Amino acid sequence: QVRLVESGGGLVQPGGSLRLSCTTSGFAFSASTMRWYRQAPGKEREFVAMITASGGFRNYADSVKGRFTISRDNAKNTLYLQMNSLKPEDTAVYYCKRALYDDWGQGTQVTVSS
Repeated sequence: QVRLVESGGGLVQPGGSLRLSCTTSGFAFSASTMRWYRQAPGKEREFVAMITASGGFRNYADSVKGRFTISRDNAKNTLYLQMNSLKPEDTAVYYCKRALYDDWGQGTQVTVSS
């Protein structure tokens, strides 16, 4: 059974930082390209970042480039998203997902507000 459990969200002031985690089980994490998505209230879910299985290639949405860093620990079956210089428009529920499959976790809420 595939499980994706996001954590690390919370309330942070503009300019602050958060580190999200996605703990996985039930599939070959170390062989899987992984992605982060987010969904803001009233908006469609959007791509945030991706990382290949080995971590050798990463890609980001233009809106987060230079501020967010995706990484992974294959020994722990865990995906991360380091978010710096947060803006109010980063407020959303953040989800992790493995590429090519339609498995989603419950997400973790990130709220950027003063």
